[in-house]
Amino acid sequence: MHWKKTWKYDENPRTHKTLGNCPYGLGNWPTTRSDRGFNAFLVSVDRFSKTPIFLPYHKDDTAMDTSLLIWNRVVSWTGIFTNIISDRDPNFTSAL
Repeated sequence: MHWKKTWKYDENPRTHKTLGNCPYGLGNWPTTRSDRGFNAFLVSVDRFSKTPIFLPYHKDDTAMDTSLLIWNRVVSWTGIFTNIISDRDPNFTSAL
């Protein structure tokens, strides 16, 4: 980084130190089961704020399961959609 004359010198440099001791593991992570059987992600992105919402789901979910997932997890967060752009299944958006 180059110093410019217009930059102000920080007279009170902040010391960066750890907040506490961080214990490290002695080996690999133990096997955990946190996926609850999900094997895919549904990603919904708000075009205005570019905020992604990642929803775990099952690949064999029906259109009703997917629509309930979107209704309960996305619409409750962002509000009702004015349009849907899908890059996967035109059957899901064709009935709208």
